[in-house]
Amino acid sequence: MDTKPLVLALAPAVILFALGAGTAHGKPEKKAQAKSASGAAAKPKPAVKASAAPTLADAKRFLAQTETKFDRLNADQARADWVGANFITDDTEAIAAYFGELQLDAAGQAALAARRYNHPGLARSLSNSDARKLKLLQLTLMLSDPKERAAYAVARAALSGAYGKAKYCPTDGRPCMPLGELEKILATSRDPARLLDAWSGWHAQSPAYRDRYADFVQLSNKGAREMGYADTGALWRSGYDMPPEEFAFEMERLWLQVKPLYEALHEYTRYKLRAAYSPKVVPLTGPIPAHLFGNMWSQTWDNIYPLLQPVSGARGFDLTKVLEKRKTTPKQMTEYAERFYTSLGMPKLPASFWERSLLAKPRDREVVCHASAWTIDGQDDVRIKMCINPTAEDFAVIHHELGHVYYFLAYRDQPVLFRNGANDGFHEAIGDTVALSITPAYLKRIGLMDQDQEQDPKTQMGDLLRRALSKVAVLPWAYMVDRWRWDVYAGATQPADYDRSWWQLREQYMGIGRPLPPQAGGFDAGAKYHVPADVPYARYFLANLLQFQFHRALCREAGYEGPLHACSIHGNEKAGKKLRAMLELGTSKPWPEALKAISGEDRIDGGALLEYFAPLKAWLDEQNRLLAAQQKG
Repeated sequence: MDTKPLVLALAPAVILFALGAGTAHGKPEKKAQAKSASGAAAKPKPAVKASAAPTLADAKRFLAQTETKFDRLNADQARADWVGANFITDDTEAIAAYFGELQLDAAGQAALAARRYNHPGLARSLSNSDARKLKLLQLTLMLSDPKERAAYAVARAALSGAYGKAKYCPTDGRPCMPLGELEKILATSRDPARLLDAWSGWHAQSPAYRDRYADFVQLSNKGAREMGYADTGALWRSGYDMPPEEFAFEMERLWLQVKPLYEALHEYTRYKLRAAYSPKVVPLTGPIPAHLFGNMWSQTWDNIYPLLQPVSGARGFDLTKVLEKRKTTPKQMTEYAERFYTSLGMPKLPASFWERSLLAKPRDREVVCHASAWTIDGQDDVRIKMCINPTAEDFAVIHHELGHVYYFLAYRDQPVLFRNGANDGFHEAIGDTVALSITPAYLKRIGLMDQDQEQDPKTQMGDLLRRALSKVAVLPWAYMVDRWRWDVYAGATQPADYDRSWWQLREQYMGIGRPLPPQAGGFDAGAKYHVPADVPYARYFLANLLQFQFHRALCREAGYEGPLHACSIHGNEKAGKKLRAMLELGTSKPWPEALKAISGEDRIDGGALLEYFAPLKAWLDEQNRLLAAQQKG
């Protein structure tokens, strides 16, 4: 989902551009009226008037020509963005913006042209596949004014570049620190003052591009409205094979299903942080200060596991120490992950992957170290961009990123418009599903844990707690980021209220508060990569639920019997065959059909996650009861 474990973003250019932001030359249609202030999509406009109704042959010819054009432009855009992310200069930013504008232009023209084929008479003749392609083409925004189109592309590239170049330069003579160094402080220091300095230093950088972001929002909304959506948030929510308002209800339903588990974890964390930092730093009630969770955004808490680990049952095994002792290289880390996928019956990575990926941070230049997976040509040219370190976290992350890569490879034979995940949450969930199989049994099989090392049942609670600090802790964060943006795009939150709304949602959903008073002109949301880079975030919330559904289904397919958290599908080709069959569908079918293909279920459900963590929930409830009694005493 970002630079933290198991939920890492695809770079914007990697996503099939016809399904992303788009624009078109030419005279725009009259703007559709918004259905409601909540951001529900307006009803689709009727097809563009023409001298004659389009024929089935016309529709097929249009789709064939469009896919041929997209195939070429996708590769051009991906290469431009790849260079821009790996060689950050004003020139590469301009190049990325140029190709971004070409991309937006083509996508917008295709979206507008696709409307001609909404003709009722033609709809009865179209195959399900062609009808779906036409629908997907129209899930985009377009700006018909060339100046606005150029401004949009420039702003998007500039915002991403500003984030990548940002550094905290203390006024006391200390050297400037990029995000990676600041994250390391958050992860390792236990000095509240130092934590606060690193946290506030990074969050002080984003106000510099707040106004540009506000302008970008207006341009984006204009493009969404030209395509018949109330705003960009409604357009995003329309990409899930259901009306946008229904998707919003689904997100809230799923959050309420898993909320009790999060609240138990949050309560336990509060008690432990109070013991570590004193009641003066951590209040007994109200939001917990954001800088104390070991993560710049408090989205995952696994870095503070040493403060939270059970009194007994904490794991003695440290994968990071093993990897460091063996001087495991970035390539070797990636090879471990590749061998997991090949053990499921999947092919080895193409030779070009090893030649063209960026696996270690270069010494001679700045790069966007944010881990991401890329498909350049829609075929064999797949890559990873990640600054890999020999840590347990990055070991899991590279397993995750190769999940994207193997998804790319699985659906490469689909038509261009279907080369994507069933929905964007699927793409994030695949690698996370595999990472759930990084169990002691798996580590023993690959030689990273001694065969004779005891698996004390008491250590299982420590393992579950550590995993919950990433998988459960992230849930409200992954929900509220887009909740905030939906309000921003809908106009319910204006630039002057960006910070107020951001922290109101963080307190409401996460129980976490700003450690310092708000500043005039603040833009704390912009301190998170996905906001200035304009990457939707709901996918990560869905992925954190889907991965457990996938994991449970594949464990059943493998014939596993036992507690869900102890299952690893490593080496099971039967489970691998079921997984690959779903991956090969791409986005050719509505996502409920893809979900049913792997799990037998057609609705996302938090029940598998709750099953996985059921032993931990019972333990947390008991610990919280005891700790609450101690506080009263």
